[in-house]
Amino acid sequence: MNLQELLISYITITKKDIIRFIRIWPQTFLPNIITTTLYFLVFGKVIGKQIQYVEGMKYISYIMPGLVMMSVINGSYSNSVSSFFSNKFQKSIEELLVSPTPNYIILLGYVTGAVIRGMISGLLVFIVSIVFIDIKITFPFLVVATIFLTSIIFSIVGLVNGIFAKNFDDISWIPSFILTPLSYLGGIFYSIKDLPGIWSKVSLFNPIFYCIDSLRYGFLGIQTLDIKFTIVAIILLILILWVISLKLMENRLRS
Repeated sequence: MNLQELLISYITITKKDIIRFIRIWPQTFLPNIITTTLYFLVFGKVIGKQIQYVEGMKYISYIMPGLVMMSVINGSYSNSVSSFFSNKFQKSIEELLVSPTPNYIILLGYVTGAVIRGMISGLLVFIVSIVFIDIKITFPFLVVATIFLTSIIFSIVGLVNGIFAKNFDDISWIPSFILTPLSYLGGIFYSIKDLPGIWSKVSLFNPIFYCIDSLRYGFLGIQTLDIKFTIVAIILLILILWVISLKLMENRLRS
């Protein structure tokens, strides 16, 4: 395929994905808005009155980046896994596989659609947060870059899950038993500096912690680790997951 044909294939896959999640926006975006509002009311207004400050920042402001990140993670992951597995279940993915479209273009199309949904989800949560707190973004470029990179990570994770999944129950396993626990243990509602003993060290093995820490630094200027190390760790994770997804496409779907 020449460059123009590759571009057409990429745009077609991406466009299809975008149209899909926009068409069902009450399912893709509305739950994030409702859930985030409840988090701010319960954790921010009620619990926040008891905790008041974390690392010199009002508690309701401190948890905001984590809530944005949680929405980004859920949005990007859910979009790629549901879109890919639906096509796989309906056998329409076979049309792509028998075409001359390279694996990396197929994956890139699905990832782009999921990234766009993840970033929109994060933007909507940020807009909701403006209602509850006065926000002054410290490093706007870092905020956008972190959300973009995180969306890539979890869109690829969703694709990996979609490749392995054999039924619709399989696509709910990772969110329930991996993503949700890692999100809550990643420092959304607390600083890992406050964890006792070895638990603060264990948190460093949680990839979601790096995403939240980077976004919190971008929003509030508060960081646990050096931001350069955090960004490098996120990029390395993307590269590893991208290679894994390409290998799985070749070995499990095209074989």
